[in-house]
Amino acid sequence: MDENIIQEDIKSMVREELFSLLERYNFSSENLESILKWKPIVLIIGNYSSGKSTLVNELLGKEIQRTGQAPTDDSFTIITSPGHDENEGEIPGPTLINDNRYPFTALKTYSERLASHLRMKLVKSRLLENLAIIDSPGMLDSVTEKGRGYDFPKVIGDLAKLADLIVLMFDPHKAGTIKETYTTIRNTLPESTGEDRIVFVMSRIDECDNLPDLVRSYGTLCWNLSQMTGRKDIPRIYLTFSVDVARNSLFLDEWIDERNQLKVKMLEASGLRLNHILHDIEKQAGELRLVIQAMTNFSRSGLQLLKNTIKGTIVLALSAFFLLDIICQNLTGLPENTFLSSFFAGSLKHFHFYLPVTGFISILLLSGFFFAKWQIPRYIKKCCKNVDQLATLKNTYEEDSWERVKDKVVSLLENSDFNEIRFPHKENLNLIDNIINNKLQKYYSQLK
Repeated sequence: MDENIIQEDIKSMVREELFSLLERYNFSSENLESILKWKPIVLIIGNYSSGKSTLVNELLGKEIQRTGQAPTDDSFTIITSPGHDENEGEIPGPTLINDNRYPFTALKTYSERLASHLRMKLVKSRLLENLAIIDSPGMLDSVTEKGRGYDFPKVIGDLAKLADLIVLMFDPHKAGTIKETYTTIRNTLPESTGEDRIVFVMSRIDECDNLPDLVRSYGTLCWNLSQMTGRKDIPRIYLTFSVDVARNSLFLDEWIDERNQLKVKMLEASGLRLNHILHDIEKQAGELRLVIQAMTNFSRSGLQLLKNTIKGTIVLALSAFFLLDIICQNLTGLPENTFLSSFFAGSLKHFHFYLPVTGFISILLLSGFFFAKWQIPRYIKKCCKNVDQLATLKNTYEEDSWERVKDKVVSLLENSDFNEIRFPHKENLNLIDNIINNKLQKYYSQLK
């Protein structure tokens, strides 16, 4: 089946079935809505001298971006082909973030400073007909949000969520030592995307004087990456250079194939689009399932509490019905004849029901008031305090997901009442299980 047809089918399913569940449990559907829009995206990030713009120009065969040793562009530039009814040109950031055709409307939450440092270049290119490349500002040392005017790592994180491939570039002179690079690798990317979407690149290897110099730079980058990721195993690092501006031709012929592999990897991002869409939907649905499961357990235990309360109330109400007039007679001498004595004497009159019925109804009312005003708030408070007990976690992945969503469960509980207890969360749990175990798996099978 055509991938565009599959994507439209996925989009319809998510909007019709998943979005309503997300809304019910206070999840935002904005991220998924953005991911479902538009075309595959490659995000290129790195320090200011890592060759990002040079790589873009070489990939497209055009001088699209300015290049240089010093910072030459402080904007996020989205480069893609114009649509059928569009011409080549540039769309400014303020227009772009307000255009619902594109997945960048979430960037409106940042300051106007970001909008003025955001743009889209429409360039006629067959490579870009089903692909968009985002060239980002160079990462710097000792820069603050005040210095840039917006939260740079957070913007990178939001764009990383949209991207199907993230190219993280380094140069031999600053092999992973930039402060913003550390923050991005250590915190931003792990929170925003999967490892399979990240490609590590050391560019400008032509500036190494000889092979030992290249080995030293490569080793430094590996060491720095191990410190930033906290892992002993190092991911593959592509080595590349630009033929047009190469300073040293010695030993570079050996890396031509490596350079071509990187280009192929970037152009293959469009083929990863559906897998990444399904992965993001599955991740969001999995987190949603944990919340629904917790609320199902909350509801189940709450209904059991209600059931136990009803049982106790019935016992007390029946006791009051049969014994209240007897107690009153022993204490006050009234009534003259109790309900039970009149019943066994065969002289039961309607006024013999007054005290028993009053006692019965009083117990029901007091029990209901006690349940609503004391037991339910106490039960909710207990669940908030011990929210982890509401989760049934099968593996480490679910444990990590639960850490991300349990605050959402607490928020739902803090704003809940008896109506939340009697809500049919179990039905929603079945719905989300059907989406995860059946519908998403059907789409995965269609991609094989």
